[in-house]
Amino acid sequence: MTQSVMEKTEPGVVPRLKLAKGRRWDHLELLERIDATGSISAAASAMGMSYKAAWEAVEAINNLSEQPLVERKTGGQKGGGTTLTTYGRRVVGAYRRLEQEREQVLKQLAEVMDDFDKYYHLIRRFDMKTSARNQFLGAVKSIKSGAINAEVVLDIGGGDTLAAVITNESVEHLGLKVGTEAYAMIKAPWVIVTTSDGFKTSARNELRGKVVRCQEGAINGEVIIELAGGKTVAAIVTNDSIKSLGLKEGVKACALIKASHIILAVNA
Repeated sequence: MTQSVMEKTEPGVVPRLKLAKGRRWDHLELLERIDATGSISAAASAMGMSYKAAWEAVEAINNLSEQPLVERKTGGQKGGGTTLTTYGRRVVGAYRRLEQEREQVLKQLAEVMDDFDKYYHLIRRFDMKTSARNQFLGAVKSIKSGAINAEVVLDIGGGDTLAAVITNESVEHLGLKVGTEAYAMIKAPWVIVTTSDGFKTSARNELRGKVVRCQEGAINGEVIIELAGGKTVAAIVTNDSIKSLGLKEGVKACALIKASHIILAVNA
């Protein structure tokens, strides 16, 4: 599987996906092609992306946005497809204009600083990179401090929250307060998937939704669960678990995540 990382972005800004091998795809172009064709498959093909890579990019964009930018359409004469939401079209339009202004600013800086390019690339190296498959942007809803650790609850939208347990020192270091925007990062192998209801677990977080993608590998498989608000959670589970749980597209499932397995981060 190709490992990918997200560049740090401001809320509402379309991020770009940078692959470990160095290739970079423009998420703005991907969104525009999806809007034009109504098909993520056609958009991915036109850009030389795999269907899986395109969906991972779309899921990352939705998870880091206050509202979904892309939505699935089911049924209809054409059998459904993928399209941008009204919010998504507004973001793409604003980002295109912002990108044009940015190019003008960089050009002007380059004209007055002979060595600007060298320092600009150095600054870009400080951007946050992470291997966590799941990344959510949200606002701190509550902070409950204990003797050593604190429970920080993050509102990630769509009626879903994530509770993370971090040290009090980390709360202070990150400057976390109610209303502060923060990123929650969870590695896919840390997510437990269940299809059962009515039993108690030690996992603090339960994110309920339905399976939208399920792909088996040699030993493990990747399961993508879409939440009610349009965000998605990726989990890595064994192929045996996929079969025993009957995981497939359309099946209701719940992602269980321990509070200690959530990493919080903020923009510097």
